[in-house]
Amino acid sequence: MKKQELIHLHGLLAEVSNYYEERSGAIDLSQYEELNVRPTSIHKSKTEHKRAVFALATGITTDVEPAEAEAVAPRAD
Repeated sequence: MKKQELIHLHGLLAEVSNYYEERSGAIDLSQYEELNVRPTSIHKSKTEHKRAVFALATGITTDVEPAEAEAVAPRAD
């Protein structure tokens, strides 16, 4: 993945986390905050953005996972 694409993904995940926080309250993004890399930090390296993307995705999914109580069987319409 190119750096520009990674920064775009970083921005999209930041929007998802903002949306989720508005809807359901605070989520634990402490690992992401510690990195001090934002989608607008274009001077940061590709590796730093990659770490930020993984930290942000982990923070979002860790908070979302417990909300699913029962499995939904996949089906085609």
